[in-house]
Amino acid sequence: MILITNAKVLTPTSIIVNGAVCIENNLIKEVGDSKELKQKYPLAQDIDAKNGLVMPGLANAHMHLYSTFARGMAPKGEPAANFTQILERLWWKVDKALTEEDIYYSSLIPLIECIKAGTTSMIDHHASPKAVTGSLTKIKDALEQIPVRASLCYEVSDRDGQDICEQGIEENASFIKSCSDNNMLQGLFGLHASFTVSDKTLEQCAQIITDLHTGVHVHTAEDKSDVVDSQKKYGMGVVERFDKFGLLNPKSIFVHCVHIEKNEMDLIAQAGANIVHNPESNMNNAVGSSDVVTMLNKKCLVGLGTDGMTSDMFQEAKFAHLIRKHVMNDPRVGFMQTGELLFENNYKILSKYFEGTLGKIEEGALADIIILDYDPPTPLTRDNFLGHFLYGMNSSLVNTTIVNGKVLMQDRTLVGIDEEMINAKGRELAEKMWRRI
Repeated sequence: MILITNAKVLTPTSIIVNGAVCIENNLIKEVGDSKELKQKYPLAQDIDAKNGLVMPGLANAHMHLYSTFARGMAPKGEPAANFTQILERLWWKVDKALTEEDIYYSSLIPLIECIKAGTTSMIDHHASPKAVTGSLTKIKDALEQIPVRASLCYEVSDRDGQDICEQGIEENASFIKSCSDNNMLQGLFGLHASFTVSDKTLEQCAQIITDLHTGVHVHTAEDKSDVVDSQKKYGMGVVERFDKFGLLNPKSIFVHCVHIEKNEMDLIAQAGANIVHNPESNMNNAVGSSDVVTMLNKKCLVGLGTDGMTSDMFQEAKFAHLIRKHVMNDPRVGFMQTGELLFENNYKILSKYFEGTLGKIEEGALADIIILDYDPPTPLTRDNFLGHFLYGMNSSLVNTTIVNGKVLMQDRTLVGIDEEMINAKGRELAEKMWRRI
């Protein structure tokens, strides 16, 4: 049993001053006054929050762990001038160069960054065309070392030929079956994007998705080129095409949706499917920005992800907040929408794959908890928490991270994780990979 004491505890309805949280196994057993709970649970392991803020661990609704080894890499030749060139000159070279060992270490590194940034759950999207079979198991191995709550998939694509496509289909199907009863690890069926997947492949994947009662995780209209391709080849929009094959369901995640039409937003909302907004990546790739305000008004469930740019949801939230004001030229938007995406919708999306309550500090909820060294310079209340989060908090303030009741970092010290060794091995492998590319 763990007892966090001397804390400002962020509950769904208030902030408890001098509060405490009792954790038993993987659940929150009780939330209350620090002095009272100390007396009630005298034998519990005490974690002194030192008047820090106790809040739910954050979630990343779209991640690419495999992108780690691209950090600092300088592609040769002319810089990419558009999104298609970014894929061809960078990402499709990186994913083809990955070995099984690369997959393992390129997962460990951002998982450490998740722990240090207070990200306790994520939904990942993987690709390694020259090492498809068993690739999700290598990520699973990394997650056993650093147990963040996660959903994984492999991105099926026709761009590397039929054999690799079939391997990707089987990798998804077998992995989904293997973790059906695992509340720390789940699987979705990954596709790359409409413009790299044929009708034949979509039909085959759609049948498996139906049979396994799962959803698709796919990049959707991230760039205009995806829409142009779909209109030219199939005479319909990207979401309309996915809908034609029956891929819109409550477990499906449609990532980006920068260039979808309003009727396609309606299709997603009616199906109870999910959209994930990735503002930092969209800005970096210069593809535009999702119309989050209209999506939310149409009752779409929109979450927030990083697309592999970072493991830091504090940072991503700031981008989401500011880009909405900038794009709409309206200072009134962005603030409340960002709070909804990060603190409500990401947990609603995760609840479709994991049993139990996430994103709340309350009795019976899953114990995914972080503690921040945040001493507010102005009054902090439940009503103004979001203002403090967006304008005053950052990931460097996270000092303790607990996932599923297990302490993974305490007082900024990682527990049982050799970060120095992992980073050193990462540098060695990344240099070899760069030479192969």
